[in-house]
Amino acid sequence: MDMFIKILFLVVFFAIMIGVGVYCRKQATDVNGFVLGNRSVGPWLTAFAFGTSYFSAVIFVGYAGQFGWRFGLASTWIGLGNAFIGSLLAWNVLGRRTRVMTQHLDSATMPDFFAKRYDSKALKIAAAIIIFIFLIPYTASLYNGLSRLFEMAFGIPYTYCVIAMALLTAVYVVLGGYMATAINDFIQGIIMIFGIIAVIAAVMNVNGGLTETIALLSKDSIKTAGGNNFNGAFTSFFGPDIFGLIGVVILTSLGTWGLPQMVQKFYAIKSEKSISTGTIVSTIFAIIVAGGCYFLGGFGRLFEDAGKDGKPIDGYDSVIPTMLENLSPILIGIVVILVLSASMSTLSSLVLTSSSVLTIDFIDPVFCSKKGLDDKKKVLWMRVFIVFFITISAVIAIIQASSPVMFISQMMGVSWGALAGAFLAPFMYGLYMKRVPKIAVWINFVLGIGISLASFICNMSGISFDNPVLEYFKSPINAGMLAMLVGIVLTPIITFIAPAKDKDRVDKIFECYSKKVTVSSKLAIEEGEEPESPKPQKSKTSPKAKNKSKSKKRK
Repeated sequence: MDMFIKILFLVVFFAIMIGVGVYCRKQATDVNGFVLGNRSVGPWLTAFAFGTSYFSAVIFVGYAGQFGWRFGLASTWIGLGNAFIGSLLAWNVLGRRTRVMTQHLDSATMPDFFAKRYDSKALKIAAAIIIFIFLIPYTASLYNGLSRLFEMAFGIPYTYCVIAMALLTAVYVVLGGYMATAINDFIQGIIMIFGIIAVIAAVMNVNGGLTETIALLSKDSIKTAGGNNFNGAFTSFFGPDIFGLIGVVILTSLGTWGLPQMVQKFYAIKSEKSISTGTIVSTIFAIIVAGGCYFLGGFGRLFEDAGKDGKPIDGYDSVIPTMLENLSPILIGIVVILVLSASMSTLSSLVLTSSSVLTIDFIDPVFCSKKGLDDKKKVLWMRVFIVFFITISAVIAIIQASSPVMFISQMMGVSWGALAGAFLAPFMYGLYMKRVPKIAVWINFVLGIGISLASFICNMSGISFDNPVLEYFKSPINAGMLAMLVGIVLTPIITFIAPAKDKDRVDKIFECYSKKVTVSSKLAIEEGEEPESPKPQKSKTSPKAKNKSKSKKRK
């Protein structure tokens, strides 16, 4: 009976996802419809698409497990940073300007934006190659976290879990494109919200409630460098390692500003109202889902034993599955659907971004004639590449499962750091500053990739540093943070030293922000508008009152 309940949840979920793909197939016949949903996606769909692409099994299993173990309850700050920096601030800083300028430039992808904003076909091709290379390990990490939960809940071998998830995602993305992804993201987002609330309540109840659980966690202590025990470290306000915590907050929050699959959500926004509503909805979604995941992970030490090295005996990726394995069959079914929703929404976003970038920004300009591919052929190529990306990432996930070298958060950290480090500064400044030169974009590309790869090589080769600063930035998380911050600081300096010379061309691009639009008075007040004075109304008097007044006049 228990297994029947779990399988029933899965069958219903799979049927809905495929049904949405079939429903949306008519809107995915050209590039604009397949990649951007004809730029007509409403606020709730856009907000949930943004949130569900942000949070996946990597967050729920990998990051929540690792950073909850390292920082305790202070890891909740990571979720709050994701909400207020990665969602609220991102929508306010990038949302409107991205929508306006990308439509003005007729740009459907981030590499295409770089090509038209900075007048460089080479930047377009380079950005497409970077996305192609670094989104694959990110995609592979999604399977890892999900499949661990499937093994715990169903006893299904890891390989079969990966294949099933890959096939299902491929079906609905290939059929319905962006619109199918957005609608499924909304459904999956609702599941994630209710699922995380139910799971937190159940886990807290294991130890007698929230207060008792926190009291148990406060008894855990760690040894400081001087050998003294730091009691209550994992229930303290900023945890045992504030600098490590800051690095994670910055990478996972500010990093979304430079990730192509996240920024592309702003391309498809329908209207001004969609931006306002989407900002609020995505922020609340992030508070519940991200805040809830990291808060839950903070109690991992109560469920998993530590080894001699201070790490979980079975690795960081086992922390969350261990916390959940003794829940009721219904709750385990909810958890599986929750993580499946989170993973598939992110996976669909990643493969759609990868396939569109590879087709529009690499295959078409490099290998096709001057006329280029027509819309039907582009959509066909994108569907082929969706299958290709899903297959490659699934193979990597299966191979990586047998290797103890890298766990989930490391794989994601390298990809996230490289992409955000390369793209964040040139994309953000490209929306606001007219004088940013091409050389600044190239420098960001080189430094973003270089810093992340240097960290990756140091970790793979086991190199250690006596210098605490170098040792700190050897972590993929901290290296990604460094790559982003270097770009944010360095780009204005380069712009001041060697500003762009094509002033007339850039001025025409920025005219899109000066275009006059008509809105209702509740959204904007017309300048110099005088209030209308009410017209005096004639008093209506009854016949009796008129007769009385006449009689008074006669007297």
